[in-house]
Amino acid sequence: MEWMVMVMVMVMVMVMVMMMMVMVMMLRWLTCSSPSSAAAGDDDDGIEANIPPRREKYDVFVSFRGEDTRRGITSHLHAALLQKKIETYIDYRLQKGEEIGPALREAIEQSTHSVIIFSQNYASSTWCLDELVHILDSKERYGQKVIPVFYDINPSDVRKQHGSYSAAFAQLEKRFKDSIDKVHKWRRALKTAADLSGFDYSNKHG
Repeated sequence: MEWMVMVMVMVMVMVMVMMMMVMVMMLRWLTCSSPSSAAAGDDDDGIEANIPPRREKYDVFVSFRGEDTRRGITSHLHAALLQKKIETYIDYRLQKGEEIGPALREAIEQSTHSVIIFSQNYASSTWCLDELVHILDSKERYGQKVIPVFYDINPSDVRKQHGSYSAAFAQLEKRFKDSIDKVHKWRRALKTAADLSGFDYSNKHG
């Protein structure tokens, strides 16, 4: 029995090491590109002149499926961001209602970065999918930086809506058969986000 316990401990340590490696890479990226570390006069290829004015309140907005990640990678990421004094918007409350509210939309728009933690059940939440659409809209309108993290899910499954995402969309297409354009918008958003440069954590834990 002792060797089994030792193996389990070693596996858990490996999981935590890999998780922290992902966190460190993300923190380095965020710290280098957050407003507090960028020169006030810098702009990206002169595009700022075309960006609508907005009040930047947060460095990072985190979009996640609570039941999959709340007690795992999301809480670890949040703690690491707080330690680095990176202003973060993260909502641990249970999601209620069909659509995200104006306060959440505003939080997304007022963030300079968004981290999207894709997990097995992300696509089964219309709340998460609406967040994703609004995040990508903010990317287009304001030049927001978007970082996808694939946690226990293959990026290809997100991009092509395979596996659990296929099952989720089968239900969504039935549920929203009278407003199928909404479903198509969610599909396009998933493909767009999955094509962005991010972190693949799909095969790095036990």
